[in-house]
Amino acid sequence: MTNLLKLFKPILKFNYSHPYWVLSICFILAIISGFYALQLRIDTDIAHLLPEDNPNVLALQKLNETVGGETDMEVVISSPSFEANKAFAEDLIKRSLELYYPRNEDYFFKRAEFKRETDFTKDNALYLASKSELNDVISWLEDEIEQAKEEANPFYFDLGNEEEEEDQRADNFQESYNTLVPSEYPINEDSTIMVVKFFPTGSKSDIQYLEDMFQEYDELLASMNPASFHPEMEVRFGGRLKRHLEEITSIMDDVLGSFATGISSVIFLVMFYFFIKKYLHYRKGTKGVGKYSIWSHIIRSPVPVLVIGIPLLISLVWTFGITYFYLGVLNTMTSVLFVILFGLGIDYGIHFYARYIELWSSGLSTYEAIMRTNEKTGEAIVVSAFTTAAALYILMLADFRGFSEFGFISGTGILLALFGMLYILPALLVILDERLNWILISSSSVEEKDTGGHRYPFARTIVITGLVASAFVIGFSGNLSFQYDFSELEPKFPEYEEFRSFARQVEDSNKRNPAYIVAETNEQVEQIASILKERARTDTVSPTIESVETLQERFPNSEAESEEKLQKIAHVRELLQDPFLVDREDEELDKLRRASQTTEPVSLDQIPDYLKSRFITKDGEVGRFVIIYPSVGLSDGRQSIAFKDDVSVVTLQSGAEFYASSTSIVAASMLDLMRTESPYMVAATFVFIYFFMLFSFRSFRWSLIAMLPLLVGLLWLFGIMMIIGLQFNFYNLVVLPAILGIGEDSGVHLAHRYRDEGKNSMWQVLSSTGQHITMGSLTTMLGFAGLLFTNHPGLQSIGIMAVIGIGMTLLTSITFLPALIQWLEDKDLIRF
Repeated sequence: MTNLLKLFKPILKFNYSHPYWVLSICFILAIISGFYALQLRIDTDIAHLLPEDNPNVLALQKLNETVGGETDMEVVISSPSFEANKAFAEDLIKRSLELYYPRNEDYFFKRAEFKRETDFTKDNALYLASKSELNDVISWLEDEIEQAKEEANPFYFDLGNEEEEEDQRADNFQESYNTLVPSEYPINEDSTIMVVKFFPTGSKSDIQYLEDMFQEYDELLASMNPASFHPEMEVRFGGRLKRHLEEITSIMDDVLGSFATGISSVIFLVMFYFFIKKYLHYRKGTKGVGKYSIWSHIIRSPVPVLVIGIPLLISLVWTFGITYFYLGVLNTMTSVLFVILFGLGIDYGIHFYARYIELWSSGLSTYEAIMRTNEKTGEAIVVSAFTTAAALYILMLADFRGFSEFGFISGTGILLALFGMLYILPALLVILDERLNWILISSSSVEEKDTGGHRYPFARTIVITGLVASAFVIGFSGNLSFQYDFSELEPKFPEYEEFRSFARQVEDSNKRNPAYIVAETNEQVEQIASILKERARTDTVSPTIESVETLQERFPNSEAESEEKLQKIAHVRELLQDPFLVDREDEELDKLRRASQTTEPVSLDQIPDYLKSRFITKDGEVGRFVIIYPSVGLSDGRQSIAFKDDVSVVTLQSGAEFYASSTSIVAASMLDLMRTESPYMVAATFVFIYFFMLFSFRSFRWSLIAMLPLLVGLLWLFGIMMIIGLQFNFYNLVVLPAILGIGEDSGVHLAHRYRDEGKNSMWQVLSSTGQHITMGSLTTMLGFAGLLFTNHPGLQSIGIMAVIGIGMTLLTSITFLPALIQWLEDKDLIRF
């Protein structure tokens, strides 16, 4: 590292000689980078966190290209009068479809879903039934006839053995019938709540469009005066589309809030630290005559913030400008990196500036103090920054883009912050100190304090206690757990939750979160459906498949299939004419009598939209895809992964492979990938940090000594997690390798300074470098602490994990490491 600093020494000399040129060039580059950084947008689509060539992601893209990924907006109308609700809905549909959006030169909505044409399906329900459903109906009727014949026998005695099986068949028929023939209008059981769905023309990623649409809709509903239709009428609108906007808005508010909280806290801490440091330890007179008043120090207290903050902000703007060209967008995890990098990068400025003050106050000129700081403290800073950046860059090897993008942005930010502190900050020192005399320190009337010769107390006790505590954590590490419940990691939106519970009263089915498999031929559709149905029947350990549906199994694909189905329907009519059934008054039999009227093939155009819309492509053709409904709730990550494992890939006898797709499948794949890669990322980070330490110290012993606080601090982090019940999740796992890269910083600085000062200097090292690493860690913790005040539980968990982790590595660095070195000194085991 010394050779590297010597290589860049001419740049440092140029900075000293031409500080205004340096700052001008840096500001110009920052303005250009800032323009592009402002173009960055936050992408909350979890599918984009997986590799682009992931089979499930490709399947989802294919599904969107085939079917479309439109998201509807729901309007819920509630009043005691069904007729009033219906009248309002019909008027609302007409006026909603007339809403025009000049910005896009198009209407806000392209279509609406409301009334269902059920008369046709009531007359032709059996024609739209699957083969298995038709066979079940025929078997049920035959059993009913046989049962009626037996009951007509005077010697018949009912044992009740077959009653349960018959009831099950009746229930199956009723469920299938309700799927084909729902209520005419989307209403709840007592007809007091009604739902209308509208499909927007714009993209859900166009935030301005969504904001304008919802504002326009608010005005529309107000102008319609629902109370004029019924005094008790209540109208609400929302759904997933509105929640998406609320989530984006919430994240943006969180970013700004954490930025304001984190950065203001860091700035205040830096100002307070350097104010105390200069006022108490470096109150100097001008050339030894008089002293600056406390008000002079207060007035100039923002100077350290300017000296450290300007290079840091320049480096951050550069970082996100580069991010725009490399990534183009930010994801949920990287959206808060600005404030985190502010807390991380300021660490290097604190070390450089604090050491510069110490050296200049000891009698060195500005030039000499800058050069000496660059040579001594600069080496530790470079080692620390390179190690941290490299540890973060290791994350780029991960397929999980939450890791890789976090690693790229933070690693790049660290290196640019290092450059700013080593080569922009000195230019500011020259301007503010040597030319404007704003620093308020002088080489005269210095009172040197003898801080050497003190022995670090209780060294052996601290080391043994630390090792015992670490051993306990290892022993109970089995209690560490992972948070699989996705709902616990998402922000809560009370308005959306209330709307959802209100709207769900109108749902016709409990089937939710289906997965889709897109095939190429009708034969493949049948084979895929057959394989999945067989899996559902045979999987008794963890059954996750509720049902498998295709339009091909309901709608005949050829004349032969159509003729076969018509013959079975004719057979149903014959059974219904059986003397034992023809005069029976029964609701199910009445439905069958009407549903079996089909005598001629039905065309696709005749099938109502509400039934075929799930199976129709954007081109209006019958889609060749299979719909799989889960039997388990997919908010639990373990069940989501189990469902993914059951349906993710289907291999036909020909060897062709087909992959399932849905947002739930993608989320499960993301979680599975992250769980798989996390241990490797952590292990790789550890290994790299150690070898970088070995390269820097060129000593096995010192690389191990500098690493121990990191290892012990990490174990103490795990211990606190078990005590407070903090779980790993797919958000905070991203920051764990970053904690390793950040946590080694303190050990590196202390070890380097101790080696410079020699034996019996630990107390002196702690009084100087110990202050610097404490301040550096505290500013980093404050950067992450801004996340504690966000509304997003996942981002909060990142903040909690980082604050505790960095705090523990700091604690071990100023207690365990000095105690260990003191103990080794006492045993004469220290070698340089």
